[in-house]
Amino acid sequence: MEAIERLPALRVTVAAAGLTADKRFGQHFLFDLNLTRRIARAGGPLDAGTVIEIGPGPGGLTRALLLEDGRHVVAIEKDRRMVAALAPLVEMAGGRLTVVEADALDLDPTTLGPAPYRIIANLPYNVGTPLVIAWLRAIDRYASLTLMFQKEVAERLTAAPGDDAYGRLSVLSGYFAQSGILFDIPPQAFTPPPKVMSSVLQLVPRKDRPDCGSVERLEQLTAAAFGQRRKMLRQSLKSLGTDTAALLSDAGIEPTARAEELSVADFCRLSVVFTGMIGPR
Repeated sequence: MEAIERLPALRVTVAAAGLTADKRFGQHFLFDLNLTRRIARAGGPLDAGTVIEIGPGPGGLTRALLLEDGRHVVAIEKDRRMVAALAPLVEMAGGRLTVVEADALDLDPTTLGPAPYRIIANLPYNVGTPLVIAWLRAIDRYASLTLMFQKEVAERLTAAPGDDAYGRLSVLSGYFAQSGILFDIPPQAFTPPPKVMSSVLQLVPRKDRPDCGSVERLEQLTAAAFGQRRKMLRQSLKSLGTDTAALLSDAGIEPTARAEELSVADFCRLSVVFTGMIGPR
């Protein structure tokens, strides 16, 4: 712990190494240790299992995870420059930090250490959504996901029926997890500053998950319903190629309803009926 605190300030390390954020990787650096430690603390107890960080960059949040008692931290980094920049931190961590050079989209984080698994990450802007969808599908393997996104994405993940941000991602998130935005982070906290506000949110596995028949059918339904979100469901669900009137009637959903009006439970009832009609994928 003390060894890590003796490292030069992250801003100094980055300048000395001539590192700059690369737009290809959606990089925006956080240098404020007070802020990164706040994110780390929000992730819950870090002294057991494996803490996984995605896109650590030069290691701002990584330092915080170690300082907040992370006992087994695995950082997945695609940018080889950053892997090299993290080497002094690996040395100072005394075996508590492993850096994996890889694309996080190609990895199953739960193969990288012992359970319980917590993902705590300032997600690269360009891959945040596909990553969280993959983790949601496997949410029961994780104790929690504490993630930083563009505020717009965070609002889509946590939106309720009737909200402007409510959509397919909201339903999938609401089915798999309990979620909430913890706090916002302004653009000026980053280097370079993004053009939008960011938010830290947390997702934990939902214990009272309703029956949806088939997750694949639930995803198919939400894609059809929100693909034409302004249309009534009797019209937007025609793309499913089944008896739309019977589907809606059997699920107890008004044919004149629109996707943005349906709750997660409503979509699950539809999915159960849809699965019964054509079978699980």
